[in-house]
Amino acid sequence: MNAMRNRVQLIGNLGQDPKVIELESGKKLVRFPMATNEVYKNGKGEKVTSTEWHNIVAWGNLADIAGQYLAKGREIALEGRLQNTSYEDKEGKTRYVTEIIAQDFIMLGSKS
Repeated sequence: MNAMRNRVQLIGNLGQDPKVIELESGKKLVRFPMATNEVYKNGKGEKVTSTEWHNIVAWGNLADIAGQYLAKGREIALEGRLQNTSYEDKEGKTRYVTEIIAQDFIMLGSKS
């Protein structure tokens, strides 16, 4: 059952080109937003599409691959885990961020 704890699986499209960041330590990370869509019929029988946006982060070799092969609009299947962090903004307010730390992805479809 441990393999099922804190697991996220998504299929969606990149909202922006991945941004690769190289840290002083030499480690690389990549960030990009990913959209997932859910299609359903409302009470009137009308088709409705609901879009959710997710903040994706990948490290190391996966960051290199994402930076090299992924681009805005590309459809991928992704597996990872949720991570919640908080920080204080310039006005002193606490802000909360939920990110998905990618552990693997598969490129789907064709290039956009």
